[in-house]
Amino acid sequence: MAPVFNLNPEEGDVWLLDKPLTWTSFDVVKKIRAAGKFKKIGHAGTLDPLATGLLVCCTGPKTKSIDKIQGAEKEYIAEITLGGTTASYDLESEVVPTLPLPIAPTDAAIVAVLLHFTGEQEQTPPLFSAVMVNGTRAYVLARKGASIELAKKKINLYAIDLITYAYPTLQIRVVCSKGTYIRSLAYDIGVFLGTGGYLSALRRTRIGHLSIEDSWPVAKLAEQLKAYRLGPAENPPS
Repeated sequence: MAPVFNLNPEEGDVWLLDKPLTWTSFDVVKKIRAAGKFKKIGHAGTLDPLATGLLVCCTGPKTKSIDKIQGAEKEYIAEITLGGTTASYDLESEVVPTLPLPIAPTDAAIVAVLLHFTGEQEQTPPLFSAVMVNGTRAYVLARKGASIELAKKKINLYAIDLITYAYPTLQIRVVCSKGTYIRSLAYDIGVFLGTGGYLSALRRTRIGHLSIEDSWPVAKLAEQLKAYRLGPAENPPS
């Protein structure tokens, strides 16, 4: 069967991959680089280890497309759990229940808070993030217990739609600009409601016109790369 992707490293390609849970974005790049023996390969937009979904990888001359892809709007499906907080704003760190226990917000209150956070605004990145602070990643300092303050960044939340809500969990669809932290949004929503909140699941479904529906599992692409590199003589049909 002919390769679905252009696997020639001299020509390059843009690949849509479905990042597995707990993998870092670099884990995906490392896997593909090893399978295809690529010298030039990179991804267009980091996903946290606890997030899944669309990770765009570019190889060869196509790495010139990375900046353009990174600048496109993003779409996510996010699950937020109310009634607690974490230092990392997600499940990377321990959940601390909110005390006293809050009254469950109504459906109308949830819709109102999503409307409140829709549009242009300034957002504070999580302390557990890759933002540079005097030459060091913020998450490195945060894990050491250092006291740091991160500058706010301008973002745009183009749309926030409620999918489901049954306290303490709500699922939302978010369309946003480059540089948006969905973990910070989850935290801010919890603060606004007075319940506390953290990101309990996240899946990226779109970057610009590129959709998760057209993506491939990382392992499946790695298999094709290995078969292509070995060639028919070294990899005869079974």
